[in-house]
Amino acid sequence: MATAQEVRRTIATVMTPVVNLVTAQGAGGALRQVLEMAIDGYGRLPSARTAAARHLQRQAGSVDEAISSVIDHHVRLASAQGFVTNIGGVATLPVAIPANITGVAIVQIRMVAAIAHLRGYDLNDNRVRTSLVMCLMGGEQVAKHIAQGTLPTSPMAVATAPIFDPELDQLVADEVLTDLAARIGGKNVALAIVKRVPLMGGGVSAVMDGIATYQIGRYATGELVRRRSLATN
Repeated sequence: MATAQEVRRTIATVMTPVVNLVTAQGAGGALRQVLEMAIDGYGRLPSARTAAARHLQRQAGSVDEAISSVIDHHVRLASAQGFVTNIGGVATLPVAIPANITGVAIVQIRMVAAIAHLRGYDLNDNRVRTSLVMCLMGGEQVAKHIAQGTLPTSPMAVATAPIFDPELDQLVADEVLTDLAARIGGKNVALAIVKRVPLMGGGVSAVMDGIATYQIGRYATGELVRRRSLATN
C-alpha cells in the first residue's frame, strides 16, 4: 500500500502540467485531456488498465474483489489530493479550486476506467469514454438530467450505443465540469466558509472528496455491468 507521502508525490506529479486546464480551455478540451491522462497514464501515474491488472492480480483473479480494491485505493488517492490542494486556506483558494477540480477528475475517471476495464469494456472506444465521464455525475444527478431531458439515457446505454455521439460527448463534458466546480468550489455555503480556515479546509475537502469518490465508484460498479471475459493485458 502506498504511503501518504508517496500518494501526495504521485498526485503532485500528475497535476502539475494540467492544473490550468479548467480555466485555459473549454470544458470539452480540458476534460478530454484529463480523460486521456487518467486512462492512459501520465508520468509516474500508471494507466487505468495497469491499475486494474494489478488489483486483479492481488485479488487472485476475482473481478469483484479487484473492483472493491480499486475503489478503496482511489478513495485514498482522492482524499490525499483533496487535502494537499486545499491545505493553504484562503491565501491559495483561487489556485486550489482549479487544481482540486483537475485532481479529483483524474482520480475519479481513472477509478471508473479501471472498473470498466475489469468489466470488459474497451477503453479506446469513444462511446465508453463518454460513459466514464457521465459516471462522475453520480446516480442521482444522472437520473435528474434524464428526467429533465438534458441527457438521453444512462452511462451503460451510452457505452453500448450503436454509434459515438460527439454532441452528447460535449454536453456530458459541460455538465460534469459544472457539477465538479459547484461541488468542489464550495457552492455549499458552510463548506465554502470552512475552506477558508487553514488546515480545517484541507481536512473537510479530503473527507468530501473521499466520500464522493466512493459513491461514484459504487455507482459505476452497478451501472457498468460485465460485457465480456477480461482480455489478458
